[in-house]
Amino acid sequence: MSLSSDGWAHTPTAEPSASHSGGYGPSQPAAGCHTVLMSVRVSVCHSGIRPLCLPGAGGDESLRLQLSMDPGKSGEFRLSLRDASQSARSVSISEFDLRAIHYEVKSPSCHELSLAAPPHDRISFNFRCEREAQEWATVVISSLREAHRVADIVSAEDSGGLPLDDVVSQSSTDLPRTEEMCSELTRAIEAGDMKAASVVASSLARQHTALKIQPAVRNYEDTEINLAVVIEDSSSSCCVTVKVFPNTTTAALKQQVFLQYGFHPWVQRWVIGQCLCADQRSLASYGVRRDSDTAFLYLLSARHAHLTHQLLQQDQESALLVNSPAPSIPSPAPTPAIVPPSPYSNGPSSQDRRPYSTLPPWLGVGSNSGPGASSGSDRGNISDIRDFITLEMLQLNEAMGPSRTPAVQGASHGWPCPSCTYINKPTRPGCEICSTDRPRSYAVPGGYRPDPLELQRIQQEKEAVRQYQLSREEERRINFARLVMMDGQDLIPNPEAVDCRICYLDLQPGEGVLLRECLHCFCRECLHSVVMLCEDPEVSCPYRDDTYACDCTLQEREIRALVSAEEYERWLQRGLSVAESRCEGSYHCASPDCPGWCVYEDTVNVFHCPVCSKHNCLLCKAIHEGMNCKQYQDDLAARAINDSAARRTRDLLKTLVRSGEAMHCPQCGIIVQKKEGCDWLRCTVCHTEICWVTRGPRWGPGGPGDTSGGCRCNVNKQKCHPKCQNCH
Repeated sequence: MSLSSDGWAHTPTAEPSASHSGGYGPSQPAAGCHTVLMSVRVSVCHSGIRPLCLPGAGGDESLRLQLSMDPGKSGEFRLSLRDASQSARSVSISEFDLRAIHYEVKSPSCHELSLAAPPHDRISFNFRCEREAQEWATVVISSLREAHRVADIVSAEDSGGLPLDDVVSQSSTDLPRTEEMCSELTRAIEAGDMKAASVVASSLARQHTALKIQPAVRNYEDTEINLAVVIEDSSSSCCVTVKVFPNTTTAALKQQVFLQYGFHPWVQRWVIGQCLCADQRSLASYGVRRDSDTAFLYLLSARHAHLTHQLLQQDQESALLVNSPAPSIPSPAPTPAIVPPSPYSNGPSSQDRRPYSTLPPWLGVGSNSGPGASSGSDRGNISDIRDFITLEMLQLNEAMGPSRTPAVQGASHGWPCPSCTYINKPTRPGCEICSTDRPRSYAVPGGYRPDPLELQRIQQEKEAVRQYQLSREEERRINFARLVMMDGQDLIPNPEAVDCRICYLDLQPGEGVLLRECLHCFCRECLHSVVMLCEDPEVSCPYRDDTYACDCTLQEREIRALVSAEEYERWLQRGLSVAESRCEGSYHCASPDCPGWCVYEDTVNVFHCPVCSKHNCLLCKAIHEGMNCKQYQDDLAARAINDSAARRTRDLLKTLVRSGEAMHCPQCGIIVQKKEGCDWLRCTVCHTEICWVTRGPRWGPGGPGDTSGGCRCNVNKQKCHPKCQNCH
């Protein structure tokens, strides 16, 4: 029993096994049998098949896949599964026609075979190694393609197509069928039939048919338009009008200009809409659709285009001959957009060039080109055309010759554009074609005189610059007036709709507040809360996100406008309190509940409070009006027995002495304190000069200048103490 492409059948066939026992390889063809292309050992596991136990299904590798072909029939491939467990003979278990199966690579070492016809049974093969599986897949898939290709050709032959023997190599007899398939592909694409279009396209691809694909003429406007063309070369320029259709390609336009004006397509460079035109694109794709649309044609030199006189004469002669008026036989316009190119044409097709003719009327070709024209008249026309070409070539040789007149050389003033090679006038700042800036190294030639048109352009440019400057000045004036108006406002409203970054409410224009320092916008309520909850005298911008925190602050006038008058006073007092606590040289008035405080200097010992009008002694840190420091300290010591406040003040002074922040005067014994600055002190009671670092008198018994005693600082150029600042 074997599994064929039509199902299961009894086929007890036994054939001699291949002579190669290991792996795979082709065997010698024999009469009346297939040629073995490849053979490989596999194990089989199957699913979705009628209940049947195949040998090797449990993982035994005694099975062999064998691919063979019939040498006498093209595309005839057979895939067989054989039992190679016996040493001398192999038994065929199942056999398949490649045209009736699907083969799929499931994994590097597992492949699957399925029947194309119902019930679509499947068999999976496991290979011994990935290398054998890859080589087997390459051969089988290639054979599948060949089998399906031959099957398509046979089916086309059965339906009235070409015979099989004529498909091996395409010849001139293939053109009718190819053109018919191109027409079918055109109709399928226009109808939107993707299935039919894919079938026809696949057939053309298998034949390697060379095609020319472009939109049909009816996709464009069929009205002829007048195209304004500016033609320039390195020495001169002119303007002409060319009649074209929007569907005309750039290549056809080059051929038309070649026929009408004699400029070879090799030297033509077309620029439309600041784009260098490609030959295969139509004029409509560059925006040419109406009369008076402009195009620029720049002509290269023949030497730069590698154009010789002989090649120019040959191309001009053949172009004139090809475009001779043909017999007027009415025929409908072709509609297919996909046609195969003729293998016998050289250059642009005659379809692109036929509507144009540059033969002068004195040649009289039209009168002899009717259906009854004789060959003699044709030869006469050709002779006239040759004479005309010879005359044109003489004029062209003069134009292309090396000799130039001084007037032509003088007309060549200008700078070539580095992008499009257009020759611009010397005074022009940018390219007229592509707007590229003039090279910085170029200088206007000395003694150059612009023509009237150029003078008019320069005057217009000056006027445009003047208008631009006036508009800028007007814009600056308006901006300055707006800035002055905004500077007079305490709060700047938001000019456009935004979201508050705190409460995320939508703020319409004018509902939010735009901070001056950072231009972040918030609603008034959120900014009011930020000001009232801030503990620092400077209110920072509350803008925060995952990557950035604004470090700008709100201005004082913005804070004043956001809060009430009482809240503003509290904010000021809070700022003063913070400033007092952070200042190192600050002293608060000793009067109870007095908010006065000051920042004192080293030379000041008394603070006159402007709030309570009391005199504060900065040395004693107290108010002792009517007493000097010694009297106050003696009185403080007496009152400390019963007065707790005096006792606290006394303890404070003793603490200052123990910590080194104060000391007793070596002369009168009162407590003196160094606030800051120099180490040279003077007692406020006895006026004794004191050395702070040595805690003793500065001079000896003789007074100032007596170095026999005291700290003896700078005697023999030595300091009185290691910590001496050398300031006394």
